[in-house]
Amino acid sequence: MPLLQDAIDIELPFARLTQALDTACCFDPASPGFMNGVRNALAGLADEPELLSKAQRESCPDSYTRHLLFADPLGRYAIAALIWRPGQMSPIHGHHTWCAYTVIEGTLTETLFSWDTNTHRAVETRQHARARGAVSVVGAGRGAIHCLGNTSAAEETAISIHVYGVTGTQISTHVNDIVRTD
Repeated sequence: MPLLQDAIDIELPFARLTQALDTACCFDPASPGFMNGVRNALAGLADEPELLSKAQRESCPDSYTRHLLFADPLGRYAIAALIWRPGQMSPIHGHHTWCAYTVIEGTLTETLFSWDTNTHRAVETRQHARARGAVSVVGAGRGAIHCLGNTSAAEETAISIHVYGVTGTQISTHVNDIVRTD
């Protein structure tokens, strides 16, 4: 999927978001304090109508699009907007790093999987809608395998804001741990 780098001024609400993420990064990423801090940082972003520029809302017809919004200068995290046209889905994946997201527009469908250590494959466990305002935070590993996508029958684009525990240059290569299901 395309990764588009957009230059932005770190103004509200990004200043609030980055400050909250900086505070969360004072904790160990495996700790509840970290997870709660990241969750709180993302909470309420759906209520920021001017969060993204027109360019940061652009999509591609072939796959969902990631717009890199901010890369922490200390390399602790990167923030991206993901734009989902109807029918666009992520691959089924776990994570090489911690990650979090919130839906700011539309609804995404999240399908969850468990990892079967005997067959070395992911097994679907359930599916649920992630509506505007939903927030999810997970640690690295195969304990939170999922697939996200826009299954809307209407021609409604969905937008989510993701935070990954990688540098901005690693966002396309060091986040998803693609797994097999067959």
